[in-house]
Amino acid sequence: MTLRTNARLAGTAYLLYIAAGISQMVVFNQATAGAARIPDQLANIARHASLMGVNVILSLVMAVCAVTLGVTLWALTRDEDRDIAVMGMVCRVVEGALNAASVSETLSLMALATTSVAAAGGPDAGTITVLGGQMLRGGAVGGAGAFLFGLGSLCFCWLFVRSRTIPAWLAWIGLVASALWVIGMPLQLGGFLGGPATYVMWISMAVFELTVAVWLIVKGVAAPARPV
Repeated sequence: MTLRTNARLAGTAYLLYIAAGISQMVVFNQATAGAARIPDQLANIARHASLMGVNVILSLVMAVCAVTLGVTLWALTRDEDRDIAVMGMVCRVVEGALNAASVSETLSLMALATTSVAAAGGPDAGTITVLGGQMLRGGAVGGAGAFLFGLGSLCFCWLFVRSRTIPAWLAWIGLVASALWVIGMPLQLGGFLGGPATYVMWISMAVFELTVAVWLIVKGVAAPARPV
């Protein structure tokens, strides 16, 4: 495919990924809305199986977007440094695979929610509550995918900075946002960072991705400079 086609696909994948991710959070919050206790949240999930089904579909959409970004961004940056571009692509492709793997976690949570309703007040209710709490907080699959997302973005943004195929200011925003993500996400997952301190990480990445998505769709990328 041409650079123009890859740029448009990448920009579209960025926007679709963001839309699917936000929609997934909204759908999940609706499925557990109005409940503070874990047993009540599980009961709500059991009553909103269709919403959780939408959550599964959105996870698969995000998986496809991550893989698409890995391939298209590799195509846009490979001429600058093939090895770093391959590393970025591998990170994003594995991220996509982990997004797809999270479907099994969602299906397991739905099954547990159904079981919790049947076992309410029974001897297994405590065990189900503990398992449900762990699953509702999110598993290692999502955390690993989030870290690889940042690492892949860091690789590609570094190559954009070097190649200047997109505006330097935009590439630098992406590089800084990605570096903050790579440093901050492990700290957040480890419980060392939380609350308002994480806002900079999330907001900077959102600003970059929305801006670069529109730029890639409308303007594309400049042809990489060739050594004379």
